[in-house]
Amino acid sequence: MISIKSKPVLALLFLILALGLIFVWQKTGRTIDVGTGQVTKPLEQIKQGEANPLNGLFCKNFQRRPLAVVLAEDPVTRPLAGLSQADLVFEMPVITGSITRLIAVYVCSLPDEIGSLRSARHDFIPLTMGLDAILVHWGGSHFALDQLDNGVMDNIDAMANPYNTFYQKRGIPQPHNGFTTGEKLINGVQKSGYRMIGQFEGYPYQDSVASQKDAKTLRIDYSYPYNVKYVYDPETNSYSRYRANSPEMDRNSNQQIRAKNIVVMRAFSRQIEGPDYNDLDIEGTGKCQVYQNGEVINCTWQKSKSDFSSKLYFLDDNDQEIPFVPGQVWIQIVEPSQNITWR
Repeated sequence: MISIKSKPVLALLFLILALGLIFVWQKTGRTIDVGTGQVTKPLEQIKQGEANPLNGLFCKNFQRRPLAVVLAEDPVTRPLAGLSQADLVFEMPVITGSITRLIAVYVCSLPDEIGSLRSARHDFIPLTMGLDAILVHWGGSHFALDQLDNGVMDNIDAMANPYNTFYQKRGIPQPHNGFTTGEKLINGVQKSGYRMIGQFEGYPYQDSVASQKDAKTLRIDYSYPYNVKYVYDPETNSYSRYRANSPEMDRNSNQQIRAKNIVVMRAFSRQIEGPDYNDLDIEGTGKCQVYQNGEVINCTWQKSKSDFSSKLYFLDDNDQEIPFVPGQVWIQIVEPSQNITWR
């Protein structure tokens, strides 16, 4: 039994312990991201590889190889499942001036359900190889399949459905009814004999500090109903995403998608082989803008023309990489003449 006299001593010990924990917390430099509630790591620990290389957030699975899942953009598929848990998302036209498609890339979190999945295009290959990702898709154009079938990169194709990795849902019209889960993907990757540890060097990250006090809206005028806007919220220092003026929701969580970084990457698009396929100039260099902390930074993107596995860089006026804010990154690939507004 603890005596009355010993209680002040215990109280003092608890006080010392609490102060010590606070000191350690401050010393390690961990901060809470207001928009997601996730713990971020300081920059020196990110450089040591203790954070997700795609979004800078601390997680236990930071070394897992990225899974790049091709998702539909068609209105019948909305809302998509698992989109809010993606670490990085590409959006780009698959028909010049018309339909767009997404590639949602996952490292730390794997959703209970992901979909609707769609087919791959040849432009997806250098983008995802640059992240050392495994491409997950439901068939593809012959331009893409010719390369994938020849082993250009590790991929899992739902048309072959290895190890029952994919399934079709009732009540959703084909070809929009293809889905998978994080657990099924990991099982498919392991049984396919693919390397599980990622080798992507990652992007640099900075502290999350809202510098813009006013709400502003970024509009990306893809053709309707693929047009996109992001509404900046200075209180959470995040950008709420809308498609066709409706909130972009996650079917799994019923939560609106909120990004921390948006890159508008300009690249020429041209139709090839009739009206069904296009070709994007995503190797080389071009203009871009990074939207973060409520501000816009003009930049230049670079990717090697001779090496598909080369990193996609976003450089400032001094040819230095622009550090992202820890959190979800969206890379919006648009044509050079496409209308973009920020006001």
